[in-house]
Amino acid sequence: MQVHDYDVVIVGAGGAGMRAAIESGQRARTAVLTKIYPTRSHTGAAQGGMCAALANVEEDNWEWHTFDTIKGGDYLVDQDAAEVMAKEAIDAVLDLEKMGLPFNRTPEGKIDQRRFGGHTRDHGKAPVRRACYAADRTGHMILQTLYQNCVKHGVEFYNEFYVLDVIINEVDGKKVVAGVVSYELATGEIHVFRSKAVVFATGGFGKMFKTTSNAHTLTGDGLAVTYKRGIPLEDMEFFQFHPTGLAGLGILLSEAARGEGGILRNADGERFMERYAPTIKDLAPRDIVARSMANEVREGRGAGPNKDYVLLDLTHLEPAHIDAKLPDITEFARTYLGVEPYTEPVPVFPTAHYGMGGIPTTVAGEVLADNDTIVPGLYAAGECACVSVHGSNRLGTNSLLDINVFGKRAGINAAEFAKTAEQQEVADDAADMVIDMVETMRNSKGTELVGDIRAELQEIMDANVQVFRTDETLREAIDVIGKLRERYNNIGIHDRGMRYNLDLLEAIELGFLLQLAEAVAVAALHRKESRGGHFREDFPDRDDENFMHHTMTYLDPNSTAEGISGMRLETKPVIVTRYEPMERKY
Repeated sequence: MQVHDYDVVIVGAGGAGMRAAIESGQRARTAVLTKIYPTRSHTGAAQGGMCAALANVEEDNWEWHTFDTIKGGDYLVDQDAAEVMAKEAIDAVLDLEKMGLPFNRTPEGKIDQRRFGGHTRDHGKAPVRRACYAADRTGHMILQTLYQNCVKHGVEFYNEFYVLDVIINEVDGKKVVAGVVSYELATGEIHVFRSKAVVFATGGFGKMFKTTSNAHTLTGDGLAVTYKRGIPLEDMEFFQFHPTGLAGLGILLSEAARGEGGILRNADGERFMERYAPTIKDLAPRDIVARSMANEVREGRGAGPNKDYVLLDLTHLEPAHIDAKLPDITEFARTYLGVEPYTEPVPVFPTAHYGMGGIPTTVAGEVLADNDTIVPGLYAAGECACVSVHGSNRLGTNSLLDINVFGKRAGINAAEFAKTAEQQEVADDAADMVIDMVETMRNSKGTELVGDIRAELQEIMDANVQVFRTDETLREAIDVIGKLRERYNNIGIHDRGMRYNLDLLEAIELGFLLQLAEAVAVAALHRKESRGGHFREDFPDRDDENFMHHTMTYLDPNSTAEGISGMRLETKPVIVTRYEPMERKY
């Protein structure tokens, strides 16, 4: 076992992690631990843009952006956080420009902007061009730009280090962070990183679903390891299903296609979003568009031999315009479906995309042990965190903004904390739990296979916890997940080696997914209303009287939540500053 000492340790090297590292690395001795090489992080898959009220091509301001974020999140957004994000969005974009990001430009040389779902002018009156973009590979450009600047500032990276535990001490009855425990893929060695501050930026957990835009690595590691150490998870029931995944595959086609004029049509050729969102049509928030698409299919208006998808029509756009603005996503259609977007509509259907819930934080990025208590030295940012700037439904392009605004804040605040904090003592046995877990798994002789259990988990999540949910489907999912967790105890792997043992790590990641899937389903069962990405067919209306609150899910061996032992559900008030909840029309 090796021991390292740093002021700040950042877990994850996607957009949020590297944005934090750029700030922290200039203020304190910082290490970034990442399970994959930084430029392979999932931020690189983000396509459409990063929004900010620059007003470069149309009148716009940060207050309209704040309102759209709150309304888009179906009023479960913490409004102080939305104000921070919208105000700081402009500097966040300009920071990236100064770092060298090659944004698309207007003829006058300004950063160009385009429309995206749910972004409007004058509090909902008409769509507005707010998304700053680099063709349809904006996330890729952000990731490369941030990595180049991390190298410029001498940030230390530990690549292919899997963080499997966070060291949290109890001091005067309160949790205080002391470091992390990591597994090095190249050697199989365990490393303890002692640090005064830890920033989690580990991304999402979409691989609990079968049809997903998420990469194989998105298994919720950061959420799972903090959850096991007593940190709650906030709003786990809210998962976003992006409307335009390639049918049958889940590979994402950016909302930018609709921002550039793409139209969703059913088998009859009807532009059906005119019925569901008459004002902004195909550019309604993602939860509304995804449900509308699924409803068209359920009511028999789906396209294809099995009538199980709808069509994204780009054929009315000039090929030169498509090539200039949407080069990657049109190539995806050709490569994966054999469809020529110039002349044929593209088959699409909703795909699991983004978790609105996660590790609860303040607007400073500080992790909360409960509704009021900050864990000194522990921070989180990006998709693994829940500052609740997205509420129950994230607007497109707010994710790339979120990672830059709150990644920057977490990095600055972690480094400033480390300047005056004392290094907490790290016990000699701090890594024992991880060592035992790794050795037990590596030497397991069980008969259950990782792939079988993961496939069954993904099947039940797709079938029962996707766009439409009911009490019956959720209880069935919870029952199946419980049985899968029992089978997981009898898991076996084939690779007994120490080096590059991905068999071992996929088994550990499966354990994380099972635990988080249960948290999602139990929180969804508890929320007996429909709001944003959570739609209960047995409770189709939003219920502000009983459910205008965040759901906080705790691991607690002495409690039972919705009939599931070992879990406790509590609530947390939504912060309302300027915008009272109102009917959500588009």
